[in-house]
This record gives sequence, structure tokens and C-alpha cells, in this order.
Amino acid sequence: MSFIDTLKQKVADLAPADKYVVWVVMALAAMGTVAVYSAITYLAEVRAGTEPEQFLVRHLIRVGIAFAVMGVVSVIDYRTLARYSRIGLIGALLLLLSVKVMGLFSAGSDRWLEIAGFGFQPSDLARVALVFYVAVLLVKKQDYVKSFSRAFLPILVWVFGTILLIGIDDLSTSAVLLLAVMLMCFVGRVSALQIGGLGVLGALLAVTLIVSSPHRAARLEAYLGVNLFDDTSTEYVMNPQGEQYQSRQARIAFAVGGFTGVGPGKSIQRDFLPAPYNDFIFAIIAEEYGMIGALLLLFGFCVLLFRGYLRIARDAPDPLGLVLAVGFTTLIVAYGFVHAAVACGLLPVTGLPMPFVSYGGTSMVANGVMVGVLLNISRQSAQRTPKKMRLEYKDFV
Repeated sequence: MSFIDTLKQKVADLAPADKYVVWVVMALAAMGTVAVYSAITYLAEVRAGTEPEQFLVRHLIRVGIAFAVMGVVSVIDYRTLARYSRIGLIGALLLLLSVKVMGLFSAGSDRWLEIAGFGFQPSDLARVALVFYVAVLLVKKQDYVKSFSRAFLPILVWVFGTILLIGIDDLSTSAVLLLAVMLMCFVGRVSALQIGGLGVLGALLAVTLIVSSPHRAARLEAYLGVNLFDDTSTEYVMNPQGEQYQSRQARIAFAVGGFTGVGPGKSIQRDFLPAPYNDFIFAIIAEEYGMIGALLLLFGFCVLLFRGYLRIARDAPDPLGLVLAVGFTTLIVAYGFVHAAVACGLLPVTGLPMPFVSYGGTSMVANGVMVGVLLNISRQSAQRTPKKMRLEYKDFV
């Protein structure tokens, strides 16, 4: 039997993955592809001087890579990947440090590295690696998980170091990552007092990073509509053409779209929003497909939340699968809802992409890895796990 035949046989022998997660992710990617093609027309023709089809091909290639990665990861036992989580996290932290030395400047911060002509964001690797390693630590330390020195402190060092390095240039990503970690700690039976302390430390870090950055401070002031900091320009912050420009243009898109939308490819606000294909893709979808399209998109993330928490996590064969499912589900869904909330004006402008919908490279691949892990856990659900093994972990949560 050839290698290909052997591989096909092994794949055929695998238990089926969660089909609802697969279908929802495919639907998100399909809607995102159509929206990106519409939103990127202005950038391609006016700014880049090229055809929008070239950007569409790039997006399709990245979506294809993400789905390929998702498929490969879904057949690899998540326990195998967890064994290398510490190495992966250390590597990601080193890359984050290197961004400070030779990172590419983008959107007001240094977030990108370029190696052999390929640009990527180390923060995407770091968030996946941190969730993996925190899950490993929580499972290993279950016998003394409420001990501050033996359990919580080692977790705190890795978590705080990672969110600090990410937060220096990308506060929104570090905030969502911290939320995911706190929920993982809650599921992992960490003391509520310690989890609260982690949240307080995160809040203090956020305040420090906002105060030390006039750009972040201006965004917060524009959102609140009040002047809080001395080193920001009140005139620029309150000017509709200044710091409030992006948020206002996004809300206009919602107003124009109404209930049914203006129709595919007929967006007007794509010519005014700075990054309609990425940071504000939800606003373009709301404009072209109306409230109906926007709610359908959010419904897809609700399905992912339901399947991730109440099916995949609940039926996970062991505590590691449970904690991983909670962490990755939280990351994916929180990204989607935060992106939508920013477009609606409910949160300050953050720049978070919408998973599988926004135009992106490394973020698309990172999302593919996370969904792949969820699918692999679903392949090993409670129905395929011996009852005796499940009883060993009955008191985990």
C-alpha cells in the first residue's frame, strides 16, 4: 500500500468532526470573500493602481491555506501539539522581542516581521501558543491548582509577559487574550481571588499603556467624547474629520444599509473608511446586506460559541481538551464580537480583524489552527471516550 493510500485509510478511520463548526466557518469565509472583493475595489484601483482581482486572488490563497492548516491540525491529536507548546511560546516571545528591533511600522505601531519577503504578525503565533501552554499548566497543576506560589504564579509569569509584549503595540489583542486566559483559569478551578487579581493586573497594564501612548489616549477620548489627558489635542480628538472619523464613517454605513442593505458591491463607505476590507469589514457587510446580513453573520459566531462551549468543551475526553476548547472558542468568538462592536461604535476603534471574514494573512492561519484544534477535540468527544476514563475527571469542573 502506498503512502497516499495509507494516509487516506487513516483519515477515513477518524471519527467525524463537528460538522456545524465546519459549515459555519465555511459560511463566514464565503461571506468574507464577497465582502472583501467589494471593499477592496477602491484600494486596488485608486491607491495601488491595479485590478481588485489581484487582491481577491491573494485573499482566496490565504483562505485556502487557512483551511488546509485547519484540516491538517484537525487530524493531529491535540495532546501531541500540547507537548510542544512551551517551545512554541518561547519562540513566539522571542519573535515579539525582535519586532521591537526590526519590526515593520503599520497603523501606528510595530507589529510585523518580514523574513525572506514574507510578512507576519508574531502576536498571532503568541496567542495560540499561550492558550496551549496555559492549558497544559492548568492540567499539570490540578492537585494544587489553588496554590499561589506553585500553580498561579508560574501561570501569571507567562501570561503577563506575553500580554505585555503584545500590548505594547496591540492592546486590543492582549485584552481579548487575557479574557480567554481568565475563562480558562475559571474552568481550571483557579481561585476566584487569583483570577480577579489577574484581571486587576491586566486593567492596570491597560491604563499604563493608554496613558503612555497619546494615540491610544486620543482613541479613548474620541470614544468617550471627553478630554482626559493633557498630551492629546482636544481639537483633533473631537473633530469629525480627526480621531472620530473612522467610527463616524462606520456608523454611516449602518445607516445607509438599513434593514435590507444597498446590495452586493454597491457600498459607498468603502471609499471613505481607511481599512474597509479588514478593520471595518462588518460595516461594509451591514451597508451592503443590511441588518439582516449583519445579524446572520453574528448568528454564525453564536453557533461557534454554542458548539465550542456546550458541545466540544463539555464532551472533551480529558481536562486538556476542555480547557483548550474554552480558550480557543473564546478567542475566535470574542474577536468577532469585538470587531462588530467597534464597527457599531459600542467600543473604541481597535483594529481587530473579524475571524475568517476580514482580509488577512497570519491571523487567518492562526484562526485555522484554533478551529483545527476544536475539530480534533470534537473527534474525541464523550461518546467515543470510555466511561471509566471520563469518571476520572468528573470533579475537574
